Amino acid sequence: MQQTSALTWFEIPAGNLNRASSFYETVLNQKLKRETMGPTELAVFEYEQWSGTGGCLIKNDLLTPTDRGSVIYLNAGRDLDAVLTRVEHAGGRIALGKTALPGDMGYYAHIIDSEGNRVGLHAYG
Repeated sequence: MQQTSALTWFEIPAGNLNRASSFYETVLNQKLKRETMGPTELAVFEYEQWSGTGGCLIKNDLLTPTDRGSVIYLNAGRDLDAVLTRVEHAGGRIALGKTALPGDMGYYAHIIDSEGNRVGLHAYG
């Protein structure tokens, strides 16, 4: 099956995979699936294989958390405010508060996660 989306997979570096998994499970209110591939440890976000974009937290020696690289946007559901209220409690911080997009495109925000990565959150509501 050929995918037509520009994004097919993403990896968010983690210095401490347990801490990072706990952060995202708390903020996004979803369970991540732990996997190991050789020396690499993963915590995979929920997604529909072959029909949706997938991604994970990743711990290996090749990637380092940063707030100065590419920004990916995670789905925050319909209530960005609720998601943002959990960020600091989970060990992160809000770098850019809820910002409206034009038209009916929803809202976005930037957070710095527990590992120091800048990550975007997007919600339609």
